[in-house]
Amino acid sequence: MSSQNNIAQSPRRSGTNMKTALAAAALVVLMGAMILDTKVVVIGSEEDVSESAFSPEQFGQDMFPQIRESVMSRAVDAMTLAEAIAADKAAAGEQYGVKGGIGPVIPVRFTGVAGEARSGVYTVDVEGVPEETVIRVQTGPAINGTDLRDATGTISFGQFTNQIEYQDAGAGINNEMKRQVLAEIDTENLTGKTISVTGVFRLINPENWLVTPVEMSVQ
Repeated sequence: MSSQNNIAQSPRRSGTNMKTALAAAALVVLMGAMILDTKVVVIGSEEDVSESAFSPEQFGQDMFPQIRESVMSRAVDAMTLAEAIAADKAAAGEQYGVKGGIGPVIPVRFTGVAGEARSGVYTVDVEGVPEETVIRVQTGPAINGTDLRDATGTISFGQFTNQIEYQDAGAGINNEMKRQVLAEIDTENLTGKTISVTGVFRLINPENWLVTPVEMSVQ
């Protein structure tokens, strides 16, 4: 009886073994196809995807010279600008600035005596500018805001993948400005010294300008 059962089960075992063998063969073929379809990319090569990722540092290097040139060519004397803002803030922003978020970004130039610093921001006494107008210039180490990024009106959110990249673009430009403009200046010891600045500020409070420089010298 036992022998008959063994004989009866033999064809089924043989069929199972055949299915297993066919499945294994199919898996081997599939793995072979995957290997053939896989492309090896060397890290750092032109085909490395990471090389095409957004670089704030590279963006800053590329864009800051263009921003500086634009600001230098459009900068308004601080006394002239203060008079225009006092007469009509909106009209002054329209005439001299570039629309950007909560207020126009305006290019300005001035020479004055640096006062006391607070967190790397100096007040500057500029002759001819009304006393109620406070002019400040930020010298780092932290450069805040996106005024440089927004100074020309040519850099927009739509150029970037997301808000993080857009913010990082501003930081990259600020860092490049520090490298090109502020690195050779003793920014910790400017009090009492005469400085010449060309830069930009966002016109929000007409009596308080926080200027980010694109050019700066100490006399």
